[in-house]
Amino acid sequence: MNTNRLSDVKSFLCKRKVDIICSVAAVALILLVWVIAYYSVKNDYVIPSVSDTFRSFGENLISGVFWSAFFNTFLRTLIAFAVSFALAAATAALSFISKIFRALVRPFIVILRTLPTLAVILILLIWTTPRTAPVIVAALVLYPMMHARFFAALDGVDKDVLEMARVYNISARDRLLKIYLPQTLPAVLLQTGADISLGLKVVISAEVLSSTFNSLGGLMQNARLYLEMPRLAALTLAAVFFGLIIDAAFAFVGKFAFGWRKKEGGR
Repeated sequence: MNTNRLSDVKSFLCKRKVDIICSVAAVALILLVWVIAYYSVKNDYVIPSVSDTFRSFGENLISGVFWSAFFNTFLRTLIAFAVSFALAAATAALSFISKIFRALVRPFIVILRTLPTLAVILILLIWTTPRTAPVIVAALVLYPMMHARFFAALDGVDKDVLEMARVYNISARDRLLKIYLPQTLPAVLLQTGADISLGLKVVISAEVLSSTFNSLGGLMQNARLYLEMPRLAALTLAAVFFGLIIDAAFAFVGKFAFGWRKKEGGR
């Protein structure tokens, strides 16, 4: 037993080491391409230097204006995620229960998947405000994916376990709490970080087009208008950086929260 555990630990460390080395190599390659492109163009208004960008990035991290804008953007992202999460859970559950409802909701899901985001933003700017439009757009982008994931998780519940629950007259409440939730939540929640990161990207894009005041997208739009390329690149880098942190944090939590299920399955 101890030998197997030691082997698992060594395997995990080796895998992490390979991932870290590959990640560092990828970042180094990106920086190398950036430096080559900068010295090839030799125009700070087209491609900012790496040093100026990272200097601006550091200035942002100690700026109250940046953190206020980031908080507003992140709050919009969380609202969009919460709305799409609740709506996707409800419609996926109803689709799983009723084939009629599934047939009714399917065309809406297909339409939402194919809607051009830019056109939706422009329309919403006529109907709503620059602060509201990014939230609606992000929710519309996230909802179809989350609906499909919820439905797939429900459809993947062990049919033999459900049949046994029916035979032994297990109550609907116990089936929900002891069968459906334990088997569906891991698959759904492990993607939460990726969904929030995607929502953050969509919200920022909508804010840029909407020129939303006191937001990351608004700061990017201002930097573009005043040709502050190092600041624009630094804000873009910040958006990527925080998106990666969110994704990695949820993946780390999910690994510890649901890792025991994988161990049980492997025994």
